Amino acid sequence: MDPLDPASWPRQFARTVIQNEAEAVLSLLATLDKDFDRAVAAILACKGHVVVTGLGKTGIIGQKISATLASTGTPSTFLHATEAYHGDLGRVGKDDLVIAISNSGETVEVVRLIPSLRKIGASIVAVTGSATSQLAKLSDIVLDTGKIPEACPLGLAPSASTTAILALGDALALTVQKMRGFDAEQYAFYHPGGDLGRRLQRVADVMRSGERNAVVGPETSVHDTVLAVTRARAGAALVAGADGRLVGIFTDGDLRRQFARGADLAKAQVGEVMTKTPISIRSDRLASEAVRILRERKIDELPVVDEQGKVVGMLDVQDLLDVELV
Repeated sequence: MDPLDPASWPRQFARTVIQNEAEAVLSLLATLDKDFDRAVAAILACKGHVVVTGLGKTGIIGQKISATLASTGTPSTFLHATEAYHGDLGRVGKDDLVIAISNSGETVEVVRLIPSLRKIGASIVAVTGSATSQLAKLSDIVLDTGKIPEACPLGLAPSASTTAILALGDALALTVQKMRGFDAEQYAFYHPGGDLGRRLQRVADVMRSGERNAVVGPETSVHDTVLAVTRARAGAALVAGADGRLVGIFTDGDLRRQFARGADLAKAQVGEVMTKTPISIRSDRLASEAVRILRERKIDELPVVDEQGKVVGMLDVQDLLDVELV
């Protein structure tokens, strides 16, 4: 059989698998009821951690659900259902909420945990495909996914069911995130590394300030302004009025243009040769927005101001390169 043939059996079967898993996820829409609302409320009210437990393939899905909760503002940890019998039960406290996952609801290692969790005082939310299972009967809240046929040709290997459980876990975690009002700044705090963390950094996190930012008054001589830029090892000086508000910027380009015009820079004040009312950005904006402005305007320095327009720093394209934002 030619695997490149459009009518190839492998490809057709793969489409069937994807279709089955998509239908499994969509079937969850009809299962969401007041118990889902109760589960969300319980997580929001939890004073401890949300502990997710499971075994086998559902255990792996549980690890991902726990990770999603943790990264979106809900302290969470994963408890391996077998390791729990050998000391890891000590990870659970009385103020915790446990999400126990078992598609059948009869996974022995998971069901046997419930009495011990009860003694500790933790609340139990079951995620299962059987509302009449032992796990469901022993839990405080039951999220019933319903009977989901597996995409496996034998109907045995967890596939469509685990996909559905993953989607339900995402729905639970992200609903809680939305209700917490968990914003981009908080998200960035939990994702300081990698591309996500870089894109969510604020201007205040990467701007130059203090001695690294040359700030002068309009009456400052061009000579002294150049010295200030040199001391700061910057590419420009910001010009601020007596009230601290930004009134201009003096860059290498301004200096070159004045030389080309034959200006007498030995006597000139920077306020006479600066670029007036330059574009600026607030310190609480995303650094990615600053990168966009620098690219669109084809400039290398961007003044940073507060809500009153007072100078608080400067973004230099070299600094953004150093933190891999450009």
